[in-house]
This record gives sequence, C-alpha cells and structure tokens, in this order.
Amino acid sequence: MALNTAESYLSEADYLAGEQDGEIRHELVDGLAYTMTGASDYHNKLSGNLFGEFRIALKRSHSPCSIYINDMKVKVKQNFYYPDVMVVCNPNDKVNDYYKTQPAVIVEVLSPSTRRFDKTHKRQAYQTLESLREYVLVDQERAEIEVFTQHSGWQAEYFYPGDTIHFQSIGVAVAVEDIYYQVDNDDMLAFWQAKQAQA
Repeated sequence: MALNTAESYLSEADYLAGEQDGEIRHELVDGLAYTMTGASDYHNKLSGNLFGEFRIALKRSHSPCSIYINDMKVKVKQNFYYPDVMVVCNPNDKVNDYYKTQPAVIVEVLSPSTRRFDKTHKRQAYQTLESLREYVLVDQERAEIEVFTQHSGWQAEYFYPGDTIHFQSIGVAVAVEDIYYQVDNDDMLAFWQAKQAQA
C-alpha cells in the first residue's frame, strides 16, 4: 500500500485517538501522519495467502502465537506502522488492543510506491525490535521473497518458486508457490508451465 504526503504533526495520543475513530488508516513516522492508500489485487492476495498459510499451520500445531493482517499496528519507539502480516508470540504483548510491540515475524508486500521505504526505513526500524526474528519482503511484480533473520545478523536470503521458506521463529514452513497462489505474474506462469511440462 502507498503512503501519501504527511498531513500534520500529531502527538501519539492524538494519533491513536484518530486511528481508532477514523475510517482512513495512517502510519505515524517522526510525528507526521501518512495516509495509507488502498492495496492492489495481487497485494491483497499475497497478504491473504501468507496469513492463511500461517493460520492453518499455527492452529494445527496448537501454537499460542497470534496472527494479524493489515489493520493491526506495530509500535517502534514513537512510530506506528501497519504491517501487511504480523505474528506475535509473546503472551505479554496484550497491553493495548490497537497495537503490538513484540512481534516475532513481520511481512510487508512490496508495492512500487513503498518498495524503497519498506526495504530501507521500515527494515531498519523493525530490526530495532528485540522480539523480531524474521522480516519478510514479498514482491508482487515478480515471484521473489526476501527474508531477513536475526540469527543471520539480518542478512537477506532469497526464495523463488520451487523453494520452501522455513520460518524458524514460529515453526512453520511455506512453499513459495503457495504464497503466490492466484498471482499470475510472469515468474509464476513460467513456473507452472514448467511443472506441467514435467508431469
């Protein structure tokens, strides 16, 4: 989803009050509120697919972790962001009903307008969270997923159709093609054509 130009300087209290009552979502960065615009078809599918895979696996394993999609904020110092998907496993992260502070996994689906912000500013901000173990960037223009892990010193690892991503912090493995289900970009079309040729 895209961020529009900052609207005005807000205190944390005013921002949270406005988000609770408002119909339009904003991210708060350095006291400035940025309007969140709507997501594309592929953006919605990618977020929903990964949320669904996480939910099924965590339910099956009776995990205490909670999964959120799109509308739950994460607080990083004095800033607030809306991750596309977030997994929280700390049972003590229940102080506030409208934001979380101790996520284990954060996922952002890259949009043309937010790609640079997600890969730089958000990545650097999220990695200051002591609880965070995995930061995931899902590309909607090509079938490529970039995973940064705390145990690797936040080095990137890349995954493509045919690969399986093992999310160590929550004990869940997801195939890349399941994340790209119904997302018919050129990479996925080529992958499925190759699979059919092998059958």
